[in-house]
This record gives sequence, structure tokens and C-alpha cells, in this order.
Amino acid sequence: MSDLIHYNPAMESFSAAFVLDDILARNARLVRRAQQLPPAGARPATVSGRVGGWIGPAALAAVAGLPGVHIEPEAVHFTAAPAARLGLDAVLHGVALALRDAGCIRAWRDELLDVMAEGRPLGRIERGAVRPLGLLTQAVHLNGWSPDGRLWVARRALNKTTDPGLWDTLAGGLVAAGEDPESALLRETLEEAGLPAVALAAHGPLRTVLRMHRRLEDGYQVENVLLSDCVLDAGAVPRNLDGEVLEFRCLAMADLWDMITHGAFTLEAELAILDSLRHRLRADVA
Repeated sequence: MSDLIHYNPAMESFSAAFVLDDILARNARLVRRAQQLPPAGARPATVSGRVGGWIGPAALAAVAGLPGVHIEPEAVHFTAAPAARLGLDAVLHGVALALRDAGCIRAWRDELLDVMAEGRPLGRIERGAVRPLGLLTQAVHLNGWSPDGRLWVARRALNKTTDPGLWDTLAGGLVAAGEDPESALLRETLEEAGLPAVALAAHGPLRTVLRMHRRLEDGYQVENVLLSDCVLDAGAVPRNLDGEVLEFRCLAMADLWDMITHGAFTLEAELAILDSLRHRLRADVA
């Protein structure tokens, strides 16, 4: 892993000590934005008896009375409904449909994510329903470096539901139901950057940058941000395959830092990039 995080001379005129201090200060400000209490009026939610989410008032009103939904003054419980012959996944599907019909879901994706509670996958639910229910998700990110120390970044398509037009890591996305994070990283990198698994043969292991807790318009984001670094071959040029990326750039450190300080990146991407820069600079100072 040391060859992936070694400080590169292409970091040009930056003083390592100054930049590291600046990175740490900026990261601390971002972490405060990424660690917010649940929305006003939200109640804890359990799934099969395990604490797993936060449901706000609008979502609560949408699911009240559904089979398998039990509402108490201090919490909301989602369980299988044997009397209605509904297993947990069927109950969660009904919950997602009710949220969609009530306008609580920003975009129906026809993608399933694992419902995690107390570290266990207990069921599956439509991706668009996780924020209204405050369920935990896992997002993988790849920081792709060129051999000369520049960083590849991707601009999100203008039709993206979240953060359209902002800049992102080279590739990233949510871990799908039944998928492990490593497989998700390889899938997302192929879909978003057109890079096959062989191009990532030397990528570093995924590490957790942080767990985000953020209030959003459609609910509560509780998300593990996982990150890998990779040095791409000199001739590697990303190309988008799924229509979710508008353009790519390979940035020298001065240009990257200018974009960071001007707020050009999504919150998750900036946290991931700062994490990689911190690792690289600390390796150099050491």
C-alpha cells in the first residue's frame, strides 16, 4: 500500500507541513457538516427488533396503518406480518410504495439495497426509500491517481438527482443488495469510468473515511463512506459508460486545491479527496 500513498514531487510548490495543516482544518469543518442530528420530529426505527433508522413525520404519516408497521410514541417498528402473509421484504416493499405515493421519494430507482440494522443485513428495500427511513447505506469511492501525482476527478451529470454538475471522485456509488463493497467498487469504476478490473489490480484496500449523518430534503442520510486509492497506468483515460458523468479532468495539485477551496466537489467527494491527500502528505513527512 505504501506505493499508493507515497507523496509525489508533482505536488509542486506546496509546503507539506502547511498543506497538511490546511487539509486537517478544512476536513474538520467538513466533518461538522457531515455529522448532524436527525431531522426535527424524527423517531428511531427498528427492523425485526433491531435499531436501524430514523423516520421523519412525513414518512411516518405515509406508512401509518400498513401491515408490519407498528407505531409507538417513541419509535416505529418494521416486522414481517404473518397475519397478512407478508415476509419482511414484502412489508418493506409496501413501505417503499407508500412513500412513493406520498411524494416522499425523490426518485424511484428500481434498485434494491440491503436494510442494515445493528450491523446485520435483515432485508431489502428500494434505493429511493432509504433516506426517508434514515437507513444505513454504504458508498464506495475511488481516487484514481496518475503516475505523475495528478488526480482524476469526474463531474456529475446535470440530470443527477443529487448534486448535479458538482465534481466527484473518479468513480463511486452505493453498494447494492447482496453485494460486497469490493465488488461494488469494481462495478462502479467500470460503469462510471470505463476502467476494467485489470486496471485496478493494484488498488489499495477500501478504508472507512467516516459515517455521515446528514439532514437532507428527502430524509436523513446515514452512510459509510468507503475509499480506495489507485495509481492508474500512464495511458489510462477514463470514459463514462452509464451517462452519469459529464466530463473527466486530471488535476495537478494547485488546480485541485483551487477547486476544493471554491466548493466545486460534493461533500462526500471532498472528504474522500482530503483523506487521500492527508495519507499522502503524512507518508511523506514520516
